[in-house]
Amino acid sequence: MDAFELDQVAAARREAGTAYHQFLNAGSLSAGLYVLPAGAEDVQEPHAEDEVYYVLAGRANLRVGNDDRAVGPGSLVFVGAAQSHRFHTITEELSLLVFFAPEHRQG
Repeated sequence: MDAFELDQVAAARREAGTAYHQFLNAGSLSAGLYVLPAGAEDVQEPHAEDEVYYVLAGRANLRVGNDDRAVGPGSLVFVGAAQSHRFHTITEELSLLVFFAPEHRQG
């Protein structure tokens, strides 16, 4: 079993000095903590994997393709692989758990 404490994950992210800190990579699933300060610009590019964002704290808007919605604590958002997306209008420091899963191929 792998188990994580969020405060330790957050400390490791701060120590690394990065907005995104991956704390789990199990092949079929990876997870990380993504933090953007108020007013920040989210410069991420589309990913090859499906992903789920869970908002721990903060407020912002998330644009996925042509859809735009407000997110805040407790919001869960699925973003399909290769979809253009970014957080914007970040009014409070945004802290997100991010879960990535590789694409599934039916065969």
